[in-house]
Amino acid sequence: MDWFKLSLQLNKFPIKRAQNKLKEIQKIPEEEYAKYQQKRRNAILDYHIQHNEFYREFFNWDGFDNWEKVPIMKKSDLQQPLSERLSKTFNTRTAYIGKTSGSSGHPFIFAKNRFAHALSWAGFQDRYSWYDIDLNKSLQARFYGIPLDFFGNVQERLKDRISLRRRFNIFDLSEKKMEIFLERFKKSDFNYLNGYTSAILLFARFLKDKNIVLKDLCPSLKICIVTSERLFEKDKQLIEAAIGVPVINEYGASEVGLIAFEDLENHWIVNSEDLYIEILDKNDKILPYGEEGRVVITSMYNHAHPMIRYDIGDIGCLSTKSTLKKPILEKLIGRTNDIARLPDGKVVPGLTFYYVTKTIIEDNGNIKEFVIIQTKIDEFKIEYVSEKELSAEQKNKILEAVGTYVGKNLKIIFERRDLLKRSVSGKLKQFTSQIS
Repeated sequence: MDWFKLSLQLNKFPIKRAQNKLKEIQKIPEEEYAKYQQKRRNAILDYHIQHNEFYREFFNWDGFDNWEKVPIMKKSDLQQPLSERLSKTFNTRTAYIGKTSGSSGHPFIFAKNRFAHALSWAGFQDRYSWYDIDLNKSLQARFYGIPLDFFGNVQERLKDRISLRRRFNIFDLSEKKMEIFLERFKKSDFNYLNGYTSAILLFARFLKDKNIVLKDLCPSLKICIVTSERLFEKDKQLIEAAIGVPVINEYGASEVGLIAFEDLENHWIVNSEDLYIEILDKNDKILPYGEEGRVVITSMYNHAHPMIRYDIGDIGCLSTKSTLKKPILEKLIGRTNDIARLPDGKVVPGLTFYYVTKTIIEDNGNIKEFVIIQTKIDEFKIEYVSEKELSAEQKNKILEAVGTYVGKNLKIIFERRDLLKRSVSGKLKQFTSQIS
């Protein structure tokens, strides 16, 4: 029984038609791909100008002759009632309705027409097949959060059952809980893990401490897919060693679907079939391959809700080896709002702190997880989970590194915790600034 396909069909998502469309797009030769993308971009733009009053007003339509004149949509632009943003050809019963996680600080409800949603899933199926994973047959160990209200919880668990997913609730990642995780792997023929990077990394550290390679206990495992949070190279090596299978990087967002997926040659292949990806500078100018800028996405088949030149809030760079048909995401640097502002006016990426502290803490092996929070213009707090308190020597090393790589005269507060606070969805935000 093709359970995944059946679940989509029962919810009136035309997965077969979407799979056929995906194959049709993939057959378009490189030399004709620019024409295909231009046609789809113009078609989705025309559709929303004609059928979506919100977008017509947002665009301030007075004719169109240049794609670069199409305005950039930000998440804050979409924080108004969905009923005011839906195309007049759809309603909340005929469209798929979803909600973003809010990890960027700008959560909102969105809509997709059912074919567009099915096309997203066809893309996921296609990429997973690169690693011999079949969503209709392969059993997934799912490291995600789950709604805690009764109805949401039951609904999500039912979806998991139908979709061959077994949930590992990451709201409790204590050692006692991970012992239970381990027993589940011993008793089940899981084919792959899928989940938030931080949760899988913590489980991998638990395995390492126990001197266990997960694949030895669960030989059916093929790959581990991490998503939603940044994966560092050292962390990737640790996870691969502890789990015993390749770690694959996935980049997606609920409101647009699959954005990029790592191939067998370790290239992050961008989804160019139903999305159009641009990298823009701070003045909204399109940057050439090889330059870092804001990731802006157009969903070329979403007729229910405009996602046109949508600034997703990430900073990235496309490789100079990219082509229109096969763009390669060279790096994903982080979110545009993950920056620290210092007293001297200096602005630094929040991940600078993460790199500094991570290198020192890793040498110790005692720290399980940590996050960094900017509480004041000159004050930062490092919250960490560990078996024992950081020593004065270790704290001094971190202070020296911060002074060298970030800035002088900054106050660093260390706070040891039993658990770190995660978002409602279960994500662990590595750096947060509490100042405006």
